[in-house]
Amino acid sequence: MIGQGQGTTVPIDGRPRPRTGLAGIDIGGTKIAALVVGEDGSVVARGSVPAPAALGGAAMADAAAGLVRALADEAGVPLAAAGVGAAGVIDHETGTVRAASATFVGWAGFPLADELGRRLGVPVSVENDVNAFLLGEAAALSRTERDVLGVMLGTGVGGAVIIDGALHHGPHGAAGEIGHTPGYSELVCTCGQTGHLETLASGTSIALRYRERTGGEAADARAVAALARGGDADALAVFAAAGRAVALASASAATLLDLPTVIVGGGVASAWDLLEPAIQATLRTDSPVSGIPLRIVPAQLGSDAVALGAIETARRALAPAPPL
Repeated sequence: MIGQGQGTTVPIDGRPRPRTGLAGIDIGGTKIAALVVGEDGSVVARGSVPAPAALGGAAMADAAAGLVRALADEAGVPLAAAGVGAAGVIDHETGTVRAASATFVGWAGFPLADELGRRLGVPVSVENDVNAFLLGEAAALSRTERDVLGVMLGTGVGGAVIIDGALHHGPHGAAGEIGHTPGYSELVCTCGQTGHLETLASGTSIALRYRERTGGEAADARAVAALARGGDADALAVFAAAGRAVALASASAATLLDLPTVIVGGGVASAWDLLEPAIQATLRTDSPVSGIPLRIVPAQLGSDAVALGAIETARRALAPAPPL
């Protein structure tokens, strides 16, 4: 039934229907996922569609907008705004994709915020997906971190930084890109340079390092994790090297920026039981010089983190500017 007065209270799974909603969109190379939340932050609809990354930016925007419209209709909630966490280098002020991998055809230079906004009829804010991940995690479950590093261990290694409660983008939008900091190995990185954190800590590298050590087969980091949990010494060594590298990189960032907390997410973080022993051992010998303990903790939101962080960008964009 429809409520009276201030309410709009047709139940959704026993909950009142929100008056307005915010959409969060996670755009990757293979999948576009989205959430719609009500005023209290509760999720009222979620879904995903394949990402038509080979068909160009317009096709990606069409797919994302179609998904969000379907979710908003399903929940019966009019949208006030939408946020996006997108793969690639993003100009967060204009919402344009500045650069992207070859997986994405016609993505670099695509005005994503404008094109999605035109399709949805609401304001759209766009962030890099790792930035969105960190915003979502830092805001999750009443976390109060105002200075935090985010590290995403996936196919590659990404990073983001929140300082004094706000994302720090840097003058070129590249702040926090810890995956391509040097000094962790003598191995060639995917970018062509040598020794980057990504050569040890990405899912791709974990599988490659195991194959190099053993000559055996390991399709991906998940397979190496299964071997490690079964007692395979080489698999355990590969995860130990990854954990140590993550801890060293985190300690360096924490020392430079006085960051007390690091949140580690991405698919590789699902093997936290294999990463954490080396992380903690490294922090005992290579902690920040401040003497303040550095917390390196796993992400909590799983696959929802980017979409929830994108919603946070939309919420912040709608908030009134503070008085001068």
